[in-house]
Formats: sequence, structure tokens, C-alpha cells
Amino acid sequence: MIINNQTAIPQFILLGLPILPEQQQMFYALFLAMYLTTVLGNLIIIILIRLDSHLHTPMYLFLSNLSFSDLCFSSVTMPKLLQNIQSQDPSISYAGCLTQMYFFMVFANTENVLLVVMAYDRYVAICFPLHYTSIMSPKLCVSLVVLTWVFTVLYSMLHTLLLARLSFCEDNVITHFFCDISALLKLACSDTYINELMIFILGTLDTVVPFLLIVVSYVQIVCSILKFSTKQGIAKVFSTCGSHLSVVSLFYGTIIGVYLCPSANNSTVKEIVMALMYTVVTPMLNPFIYSLRNRDIKEALIRVLCKKQIPL
Repeated sequence: MIINNQTAIPQFILLGLPILPEQQQMFYALFLAMYLTTVLGNLIIIILIRLDSHLHTPMYLFLSNLSFSDLCFSSVTMPKLLQNIQSQDPSISYAGCLTQMYFFMVFANTENVLLVVMAYDRYVAICFPLHYTSIMSPKLCVSLVVLTWVFTVLYSMLHTLLLARLSFCEDNVITHFFCDISALLKLACSDTYINELMIFILGTLDTVVPFLLIVVSYVQIVCSILKFSTKQGIAKVFSTCGSHLSVVSLFYGTIIGVYLCPSANNSTVKEIVMALMYTVVTPMLNPFIYSLRNRDIKEALIRVLCKKQIPL
């Protein structure tokens, strides 16, 4: 079936962003700067956590994986977007489109699950501080990370294989700047019932359930704060959870904006704008959120820089 699809539709056309020709160079420079900032910011977080022994804790193990996921997540779509803005050939091959969709889903869902794992880590740290080291053992932390990646790889592979079995006829124009699964299903000329059913079932499990788990974790945290409420305790909790809450709000705020606030007049434009938020803006802002609101990251950066300067 895949070979037939490739014969009928050897490539797709990505319409990209609705920008005027005279504005292309300006947007190219803007997105290039944002992409380079994303790569640099997340690399700094990963390197700091790797080099500084003070950051070898469960929370920063999860944060380093989140930064790696953000870096890869942005790299799946941004290079192709930048290429399409510069060139006059916005095409992408059939195999390339499915590959892009697969890795997009892998890193998007990895971030989703990691946010739940990080919420659980904060819940244990605040509600069970005396048992934190025994509960969040190195074995459990590594297992959570491995299970996260295994789950997202299998989840994305299932959707990709289900999409590969579909037939694509004449229409090959994707009204998006990357190969999104919903945009590809609109172009299919075979029955997509199984695909849509699996998206609904697995999408609920992969989005709604993690969000509810995060909410439950923070409800438990708030209840724990109210039992032993002191100004110092509340300040410590906000300093501990503030960065994670900011990232969660940014990530799920975009999802809610796409799926729970429909717009009949400009749904395509709104979807593209929201997609830019979670593929470009969110991965770029996450390192700043964690570095600006996190004292440990600032201190680790100072220690690493001082070590580099001492031999000189």
C-alpha cells in the first residue's frame, strides 16, 4: 500500500505560513533567531546538568530529558520551515512527510509525559520530603525516563503505520507548515475511521489523563501547603514549582487554545499560529523559564564558568 501511495503521490506541497512575499526575509530572520536561541538555550541546560554534580538529582534528570525533547521537537519542523521560506519549492516527499510526522509526535508526546513525571517528582518532594530519596530512587527515575521514551515511540509508530496504510489520490496540498496528522487525514481518499478512532482514544489517554494527573498532583501540593502554611514554606514551594507550573501553563494553554476554542472563520490560520506557539515559542521559552526562575541553574552556571576560568 505504501508503494502505491508513493506512486500516486510522490510528494506533498506544504503551503507554509500565510505571509506576504515582501515579508519573507523578515520572518526568515526572526524564525532563524528563535530556532538558534532554542538550540543554544536547551543545550546549555543539558550541558550544565551533565557537568555540575549538584544537579545530578531526579528533578534535573527529568529536566535534561525535557530540554533534549524540546531541542529535537523544534528541529523536526523549523529547518524545513526555514528552507521553504527561502526557496520556491515547498515540496516534501511522501516518506519525508511521514518521517517528520512520526518524530513530531514522538517529541511532542515525550514532553507531555515528562511534565507529568516532573509533577509527580514535585509532589513527592513537597508532600513526603523525608521519604523523597527513598521513593525517587535512581532506579525508579531511570525507569520513568525509559518508559516515557518507549511509550511515545510506540504510540507514534502506531499512528504512523495506520496512516501509511491510507491511499492518497490527487490532492497533495497540505495547508500547514509541517506534516501534521490531522492535515494528512484530510487529504486521504480512503476510509480514515480507524485512524480517527485511535486518535480519539489514544489522544484522550495521552493528553487528558496527563493533564488531570498534573492537576491532582498540584491539588495535593496545595493541600499540603495549607496544612503547614508558613511564609517561608509557601515561598519555597513556589520557588520549587514555579518553573514547572509556567511550562505546564504554556504547553497546555496552547492545546486548549487549539482544541477547546474553535474558530469557524479562521480555523486554519489559528491552527497555524497555535502550532507556531508549541513548536517554536514554547521550546525557546522553556530554558529561560527554568534558568530565570531556578537558583540552582544560576549557581551551576557560575560554578561551571569559574572552573573554566581557574586554569586560565
